[in-house]
Amino acid sequence: LPRSARRLARRGHTAGGNVRGLGPLGWRRAGSACNGVCWRVRGASIAAAGSRQHPLRRHAAQGVAARVKPPHGGGYGMCVGADERAVHVQDDKTVCRWNMEGELLGTVATLDTYVTDMHWFPSIGRQVADMFVVSCSDGTFRLIHQTGREEKRVEASPTAAIISLRWSYDGAALVTAGEDGAVKVWSRNGMLRSTLAATSKAIFSVCWGPDNDQILFASGNEIVIKSLQVDRKQLQWKAHAGVVMKADWNAVNNLIVSGGEDRMYKVWDAFGRQLFQSLPFEFVVTTVSWSPNGELFAVGSFDILRLCDKTGWSYSREKTESGSLLGVEWTPDGTQVAAAGANGAVVFGQLINETLSWNNIEVELTEPTHIKVQDVFAETVEELDFRDRVIEMALGYGYLIACTASQCYLYNCGNWNTPHIFDVRAPVNLIIQSDRHFIMVDNTNGVQVYSYDGRVLSNPRFAGIRVEFLNRRTLGLSSDTVAILDKADGKTIRCFDAATARHISDITHHMDIVEIAVSQYATGTAERKVVFIDSNRDMYITPVLRQHQVKLSTMVDSVAWNDVSDTLVALADGKLVTWTYPNVVFVDKDLLPATTTSKAGDMFGKLPQIHTFFGTRVTVRRADGALLTANVGVYPPLLYEFVRGSRWEEAVRLCRFVKAPDLWAALAAMAINEKHLHTAEIALAAINEVDKVHYISYIKDIPSAEGRAAELMLYRRLPEEAEQVLLQAAPPLVYRAIKMNIRLFRWVRALELAVQYKTHVDTVLAYRQRYLASAKRAETIERFLQYSAQVTIDWDAIKAKKAAEKDKERERGSKAAADGV
Repeated sequence: LPRSARRLARRGHTAGGNVRGLGPLGWRRAGSACNGVCWRVRGASIAAAGSRQHPLRRHAAQGVAARVKPPHGGGYGMCVGADERAVHVQDDKTVCRWNMEGELLGTVATLDTYVTDMHWFPSIGRQVADMFVVSCSDGTFRLIHQTGREEKRVEASPTAAIISLRWSYDGAALVTAGEDGAVKVWSRNGMLRSTLAATSKAIFSVCWGPDNDQILFASGNEIVIKSLQVDRKQLQWKAHAGVVMKADWNAVNNLIVSGGEDRMYKVWDAFGRQLFQSLPFEFVVTTVSWSPNGELFAVGSFDILRLCDKTGWSYSREKTESGSLLGVEWTPDGTQVAAAGANGAVVFGQLINETLSWNNIEVELTEPTHIKVQDVFAETVEELDFRDRVIEMALGYGYLIACTASQCYLYNCGNWNTPHIFDVRAPVNLIIQSDRHFIMVDNTNGVQVYSYDGRVLSNPRFAGIRVEFLNRRTLGLSSDTVAILDKADGKTIRCFDAATARHISDITHHMDIVEIAVSQYATGTAERKVVFIDSNRDMYITPVLRQHQVKLSTMVDSVAWNDVSDTLVALADGKLVTWTYPNVVFVDKDLLPATTTSKAGDMFGKLPQIHTFFGTRVTVRRADGALLTANVGVYPPLLYEFVRGSRWEEAVRLCRFVKAPDLWAALAAMAINEKHLHTAEIALAAINEVDKVHYISYIKDIPSAEGRAAELMLYRRLPEEAEQVLLQAAPPLVYRAIKMNIRLFRWVRALELAVQYKTHVDTVLAYRQRYLASAKRAETIERFLQYSAQVTIDWDAIKAKKAAEKDKERERGSKAAADGV
């Protein structure tokens, strides 16, 4: 056996079969081995040497439907082409072609060495890859065409076997590692670029970071992350009590999973902080692999294939009877998994039993081509059959969307018999719904917005967009807005019009953003809000059209908007926090604490995630996989319904009936936002905001509509917008704008307006002199000194002009009232 196989023999498995004893010689051959499996990125399925299929489960109740093909001469690796046929390297060094049923179709080529690992070249966009790379026990790696033709052979290590290798995500580089402890980076054509690391221990696993600028490798019991840039410090930590057998780094969620000789698997963040540690298995954990979307990962051990959530808890465990699983790979759509066994068998897994729920509808993917729909209120069951296997589905807002590899089925929850069916050009990776539209994401067409009758409305895109890395935490949709986190930058959210793909705005933060969410309730883009969580776990809210970021909370784990109101919930610092009206921070920030409620979140444990927030029910997924339900108040949705319909009297009666301060505070902020001052006055009085009640009464007495609007802007701490309202009136309310700046002690701006409009210069100078006299200070502003020498101040004349301005505004208000404006 090659040296790498002898090392593996001491750890419980060999290239020749499963180990049944202890010590260097305490093993016996139990079947031929398959050391690796890889898939073609554009392939719809995967396979590896021999086959056995098991059920895998996703979301609420998920499992693996699997089947295993008995050993056929043993094998070292396999990959699948676009024609859904597998290329398999047997232990006699023969490259064979198999179909997806596990039948041998013929011999493609014969190699002169043993294969230790293999990986398909990544497909980028519409470009279909037709080449894979294999690492060999003789220290070479070879680029092989899908037909079996050897394109190139590269001597990577003259004295030791190459154990692991991986293409970068963009296909521009290849990294290899092996028994000699060297990590080397190669060009696509096999030219050595650099030797990134040289260690004294064999390296059993290597992979790329999300941005193709870092490489992770396992050296002994440690995991090392090393940058391709020489000026950046490497990150290194002890990961397991024994040798790290396999590690994988997901590009979507930026999490790392590892498995080792200590019989455990662990989940880490990109800084080496442990997020999860499993209980010990019976045998060594030999392989781990992330699904493409980062929601799941698979773990392999002796006769065990386990499917786990990204947080670490286990969905299902399958007995495979395949010996030690030496390689696990996923299909690009993330619905199938293949694992290579040490006895020559290969395990196929198909994700089934995915369960979705919305209101009274529950949907379950019982078979790859069969969906069961149950209405718990009507106690009816519908059976939906599909020609091809379902690779993605979503349920919400009265519609079920199910996608196969070639078609999309769009069901109305009120009629399951006649779906809208339309073709899709590429497998769908992600579906996100809103009340009017839904988004489908694939690697070929990018982000596409559809109406619920199956029409393509828009295709938002920007330079550098990486759709393969998008997920529900980095892509948001509402009835009029699409928000996309720019992964190339990490700090910018790009917002587009959902109907036209017109670029609306960019929201830029000073730190990396990890999660975004778009409000669902607002009636237009002007009222639309985006919340986001940064890498510091701080949560901010900002309008879509103008960048005004306000911090709402710290230590936030997850956040979600309600579907029928603007209520926002978050899991923050061990509590479930509810903001009844988050827009209050842009209306009256003083009322924010009054509109916020919190509940103890001890039952949610550490690192919980909000699963859904429909109506008054919040479902939370705990770190151990349990799905818990919490209820928020039943009255906020009613309040939003009354306000949207301008039923202010009913809103007031509701608040008087409930007698909840948070509801009164929310009503006050809503009324001020909608300029309904009478309701605002009542609501503020109910929560004892005496000073605000007096100010609202003052605003109500202003005769002109523009004057009232400007004062409301001033109430919201927006003096520039208040000034614009006054100056854009027809004719402009210049005196009120000047007096507003005087009240705010913005003396220079007041004088600028007076000079610009050639009026009330003496008024500004008079108030300035009075202010300086009361403060016992001398004038220091040169422009005021200049005009003080030129203008005579006469308080009687000033008072007369003020009275005339007030009379004019009063007449203006009376005329507008008479005209019904």
